[in-house]
Amino acid sequence: MDKYSQLRTFNSELRTKEIMTPREAADYLSIHVRTIYRLAKKGEIPGRKIGGSWRFKKEALDQWLSGKEGTSPEEKR
Repeated sequence: MDKYSQLRTFNSELRTKEIMTPREAADYLSIHVRTIYRLAKKGEIPGRKIGGSWRFKKEALDQWLSGKEGTSPEEKR
């Protein structure tokens, strides 16, 4: 299996996973894992801390993204 096939398999597994770690959530959203932690600590992204570890529901992340779409900077003020 070449690198492209491995990456494609990994990405398809992320799409079907319901509960994600911070790294998986970062990969799913195509952002840096530090950004996930920063947003989670500020309560700006839906997530739960369980036993000292953050977890994120795919459905909640999808809804969060949908709520952010089409919002201009003026509407956020």
